[in-house]
Amino acid sequence: MIRVLLADDQSLVRAGFRALLDAQPDIEVAGEAADGEEALRRVRELRPDVVLMDIRMPQLDGLAATRRITADAGLAEVRVVMLTTFELDEYVFEAIRAGASGFLVKDTEPDELLRAVRAVVAGDALLSPGVTRRLIAEFAARSKQPATADALARLTEREREVMALVGIGLSNEEIARRLVVSPLTAKTHVSRTMVKLGARDRAQLVVHAYESGLVRPGWLG
Repeated sequence: MIRVLLADDQSLVRAGFRALLDAQPDIEVAGEAADGEEALRRVRELRPDVVLMDIRMPQLDGLAATRRITADAGLAEVRVVMLTTFELDEYVFEAIRAGASGFLVKDTEPDELLRAVRAVVAGDALLSPGVTRRLIAEFAARSKQPATADALARLTEREREVMALVGIGLSNEEIARRLVVSPLTAKTHVSRTMVKLGARDRAQLVVHAYESGLVRPGWLG
C-alpha cells in the first residue's frame, strides 16, 4: 500500500486528491497538512511514501519544507512531489535541486496523478522527457555556475554518457536506443550512476548533470 500525505493550504484541492487516491486499491491518504510546518510534523509522525507538496503555503512554503525533509537522513525513503499551478513555475527547478522527485500541475489529469504517485515510489522518472526538456530550457541558465567535475571522477565513461543523456531529458528506452543496449541495461546504468552520486532519484540526476557541467543549456555552448 502506497501511503500519501497531502500538503496544500486549499482544502478543496486536498479533498479532490483524497477522493481520487483513496479510491485506488494500492494507495491510501495517510494524512493532510495545510501549511509547511504542519507538513513537516506530519511527515515525521506518519513517514509516508509520498508527499504531494504545494510550492506556495503559509507558515513555511513547500520549497523550504522540502529542503528540511530531504536533508533529514531519517526521512530518506520519503519522496516529495511538488504541486504547482503553472507548469513552468519559477520555483520548480529550485524544488528539484532541493530534493523533490518531480512536480505536478494541480489540474493534471487524474490518471496522470495516479501514474506519478506510483512511478515516484518505484524510483522511475516522474518528469516526462518533454517536461524535463522544457524545465531545463527555461531554468537551467538560472542555476548556479557549474560545480567542479570531482564527482564525475567516480563514474565510468559509460555512466557519464548515460548521465548526460538523462540530463537532456531522454527516457531509459531512448537511452537504450541511442547506446544500442537493452532498456534493462540502460536502467541499470542510470541506477548505478544515482547511487555513486548520492542522487535520490532521476530528477536529482538531471540537476547533477547540469551543475557538474556535464550538460549545459544549448545557448551557453
